[in-house]
Order: sequence, then structure tokens, then C-alpha cells
Amino acid sequence: MSNKKDLTLLVLAAGMGSRYGGIKQIDGFGPSGETIMDYSLYDAIRAGFTKVVFIVREEILETVKERFEPKLKGKLKVEFVIQALDTFVPKQYLNSARTKPWGTSHAMLCAKNVINEPFAVINADDFYGRAAFKSLADFFNSDASGAHAMVGYTLKNVLSEHGSVSRGCGEQDGNGYLKSVVERVTIVKENGKIISKEKDGDLVMDPETPTSMNFWGFHPNIFPIIETMFEDFLKENSNNPKAEFFIPLVGNKMIQQGTGKVKVLSGGDIWFGVTYKEDKEEVSNKILELVNKGEYPAKLWA
Repeated sequence: MSNKKDLTLLVLAAGMGSRYGGIKQIDGFGPSGETIMDYSLYDAIRAGFTKVVFIVREEILETVKERFEPKLKGKLKVEFVIQALDTFVPKQYLNSARTKPWGTSHAMLCAKNVINEPFAVINADDFYGRAAFKSLADFFNSDASGAHAMVGYTLKNVLSEHGSVSRGCGEQDGNGYLKSVVERVTIVKENGKIISKEKDGDLVMDPETPTSMNFWGFHPNIFPIIETMFEDFLKENSNNPKAEFFIPLVGNKMIQQGTGKVKVLSGGDIWFGVTYKEDKEEVSNKILELVNKGEYPAKLWA
């Protein structure tokens, strides 16, 4: 009898792509026009995931449906959920000055009503590699502790040559559980060093810092925790149209409160993504290298 569980992949595809200058979630990067999402879906299927939930903005819903529903038919159960500015936001906290979604934890919360099983959370525009999906699936299928999980990446390997990036920088204890993760919103390479631009001045970062690339694994009992935290977040930040409710905020508070633990998993051995238009050629070349090595077919869904 198989011990494998039903596993869901939650794909965060509602970002605005303001620095990219287009809808990077559905831009073609593979040799046959595949999106980065295509490779994540392909790897998730190989790892044993059984359902995908796409979090999208209303204006790209039909485009994403047309692109992914036909190719996933018979391979994964598929759900689409809208992340709107007012989803799970009480009326008293709505801010007419806000133009972008409330962030990654809010995106997760939007999926509350369609996920009842362990799930992975990823960004649509990041390439995570096959090992990351296998690592998380193996964790959910074998771990009985009820802990959540984060696939850890090494900071020096997850930067852009073309500008600043935002990264969740972590610290773990001797047993491999996350102690804290800090969202550094402006990390750059300068004079051979990795610098986080902080309000109090430049902070030199350790290149080996374990880093969240938004590849998390959660049990569905995370949803009431997120909902409570989001209301607290809104009380403090609803007047700031740029405030974002990031997943690391939830991870930190959960760890501090003792309401959950997060295991840091290996498997983060490959990552690349697109923040700027200039990243596109490099990402396409890296995917082509993997295809030429035989890790992916030239036509992914043929």
C-alpha cells in the first residue's frame, strides 16, 4: 500500500512584473516557448504532486487558463483563484491608494477554500529545479512531525547581475529547523561583496546565508494562522499602500509564538529567475543547457 499523499502545488502568479516590463509569468523562455511555470509543473508531476492551484490577477485569468488547462488535462487537478485587492480584506482596511496585491502570504490566504492537503508554494517566475520538488514531496510523504518546510538556497547563487533583488535570509538551529528569516528588500552586488541596503546603512551579507526563494511547504492548518496574522498586519499597515504581507513574516511569527516549526530542506541546488528584462536571455540559455543535458525534453508537453 502506498504511503504517498495527495499534494498540491500553489503557484503565485499574480505579481505585477513592474521591473520586468511585462507579464513574465506567461513569457516564453524554453526552446519551444515554454514558460518558467511549465518547468515547475513538469517537475511537480514527476515528484508526485496531484493538484495545482494558480493564484492570478483577474486580468490574466483567461490567458493563464487557455495556456495551461489543455496541457495539464489528465495530469493534474487544476484550480484558479483570484488575488484581488479586497480578498480577505475587511472593508475598514481597504485603501484606494493601493494598486498592487498585498504580497505572498495574502496570495496563500486566497487559496484557503480550495486546499485541504499538504501543499508547496512557489513563485511563477522562478526556476527551482527538479530536486527541490522531490525534496519537499519526500518530506511530506515521510515526516510525521507536522512541521512545515522551506527549501533552502544559498544567497550567493540567487542574485541578479542586473539590479537589486528582495530575498528572505534565514538562520537555522542545530537540528535543521528555521530560527528566523528576514526579508531583505534591496540586495545588490557591490565591489565583490553582497550588500543589503538598509535604512540604517549598508549591511554586508554572508554569501552562504540560507535563503528563501519562496519555495515553502505547508500543512493546511497554516490558513487560520495566516488569517489571524493578516488582520493584525492590516491594523498596522492598511494606510501604507506599498506594505506587503510576505511569507517570511508568517514563518517568523509562527516560530516565535510556538504555533509551528519549519524544517529547512536540501534540494535548493539550482535556481534562476527573472526580475529584469535583461535576465531573459540568461534564463533561456540556462534552460537550453538543461535540455541539452537531457534533464528536460526540447518540447516539454509533446
